[in-house]
Amino acid sequence: MQFTLQATDNASSARAGEIITGHGTIQTPIFMPVGTVGSVKALTQQHLKEEVNAEIILGNTYHLYLRPGTQIIEQAGGLHKFNGWDRPILTDSGGYQVFSLAANRKIKEEGVVFQSHIDGSRHLFTPENVIDTQRSIGADIIMAFDECPPYPSEYAYAKTSMELTHRWLARCVTRMSETEPKYGYEQSLFPIVQGSTYKDLRIASSEFIASMDCDGNAIGGLSVGEPEDMMYEMCGLCCEHLPADKPRYLMGVGTPWNILENIALGIDMFDCVMPTRNGRNGMLFTTQGVINIKNKKWATDFSVLDEGLDCPTSRFYTKAYLRHLFVASELLGLTIASIHNLAFYLHLVRQAREHIVAGDYTAWKNTMIPILKQRL
Repeated sequence: MQFTLQATDNASSARAGEIITGHGTIQTPIFMPVGTVGSVKALTQQHLKEEVNAEIILGNTYHLYLRPGTQIIEQAGGLHKFNGWDRPILTDSGGYQVFSLAANRKIKEEGVVFQSHIDGSRHLFTPENVIDTQRSIGADIIMAFDECPPYPSEYAYAKTSMELTHRWLARCVTRMSETEPKYGYEQSLFPIVQGSTYKDLRIASSEFIASMDCDGNAIGGLSVGEPEDMMYEMCGLCCEHLPADKPRYLMGVGTPWNILENIALGIDMFDCVMPTRNGRNGMLFTTQGVINIKNKKWATDFSVLDEGLDCPTSRFYTKAYLRHLFVASELLGLTIASIHNLAFYLHLVRQAREHIVAGDYTAWKNTMIPILKQRL
């Protein structure tokens, strides 16, 4: 993997760059649609390419390990061949999913024992077998196995958890060096900064992660319930201590305004289920603000969803028609809303990139955020 820093904003830490992987080039800053089980919910790969123009998508190690299983994915020739997506893929390590299964897992030095949410069967994830699983899945970017502490966490718990994550990372790095990619292209490992909302822990974790000299770095354990201002503070602190010549990935964030604020702090990569999950519940993000398409006020609004987007779906279907589909519980409504929201998110980060290159990102961001937050 190669990362080239191409431009920086005049009044913030916002960056524009380029990541080259075995499955193509990614222009940063970038938003990555979440395809947990090898599928972005309600969308085809053609939608993602032709309507959304996604440059990279996510898969999830925990879910793909349980179903369909690595044996089937290997027989297919890797996830790219299995799901027909020929652009870059990033896989989460499964650490966050194990975190969310708090009632059904046990953490120990070796790894995490957890119960499947599908059939209750018991499994062990270790740093080593998580790397092996991601080798089998075949993602271009793979995440180190970590523990994501809840918010709020006591200092002692957050410190112990962070130190465990660091020891697991060392084992992940060793396993990467002992194994080879299976499908003829390189895979890059991204470690994950932890430390909850404690400044000294975040600094210590960022410095440890930087010392491992991996191809890129991620910031985890944010957007888990802490106030927005605290998220920004922790993110900015991490960016100050992570190397500038490698991509920085903020995991699981967030709203459009969260993304713009974190780009200003120096983040290059984002993912979140919000555009698709909220879309399936009738919330649309647009260039003019937020819409609840289920509201009666849209029943006779025959304007298109968003003329400001270069997306055929957003410029074809009307608000009245989409509201009708939601009221009638038609599946097409979920697809249209999901395409629109993802197209909006990708449009937003591409606009951000243009303004970073132009050098006026901060002024543009400060103008855009009040517009994006308003409820229509």
